[in-house]
Formats: sequence, C-alpha cells, structure tokens
Amino acid sequence: MSKLFVGGLAWATTSDSLRAKFSEFGEVTDAIVMTDRETGRSRGFGFVTFSAQEEASAAINAMNEQEFEGRQIRVSEANQGGGGRGGGRGGYGGGGGYGRGSGGGGWRD
Repeated sequence: MSKLFVGGLAWATTSDSLRAKFSEFGEVTDAIVMTDRETGRSRGFGFVTFSAQEEASAAINAMNEQEFEGRQIRVSEANQGGGGRGGGRGGYGGGGGYGRGSGGGGWRD
C-alpha cells in the first residue's frame, strides 16, 4: 500500500470527492480530508491510500500542482520527510516565545 499526502485542498472538499477523483488512477483503499476537531471545518489537507505503488505514482504525476475543486493542490508520498506537512512547526521546542531559557523543555519526548 502507498499513502499520499494531498495539500492545498479547497475548504469544501470532502473525503468522498477526494476518493472519487483519485480513484481515476487505481484502487483507493482509504481517503480522508483532515478536519478541525472543534469546528469540523477542513484543515486543507488529506491523505489518499492506494493498494499499489504504481497507482500512487501515477496519481502523483497526474495530480501534483494541478487544479482540483478550484485550488492548486500538492500531492506527494506521505512518508517522505516532511512532505509539506507541519508548516515548519517542529524543531523549535517552545515556539512563540514560550519557555525560553528553560533548557529546551526537556519533558518532551
């Protein structure tokens, strides 16, 4: 199985519409648009899992940087280092100015 990260999704994109579009490239075993836990609103990205690597590669080649539901989307392998996820949040241990001088917040895993 091969999992893809899909970023830049329109707020109106649903898991069903994502699955329908990517099914054009092969057997989709899972498709999900990530939503905000509190508001239920799309977070603008999701994941699509294909049963075969070849199908996933075809989807990347065909859909990366293409327009889908009015937005230009990014498609990459989900297990790539970063893959566009996180927006640079990691690695700053405390971000936003909190906890400076605390030795990097050693309580974190």
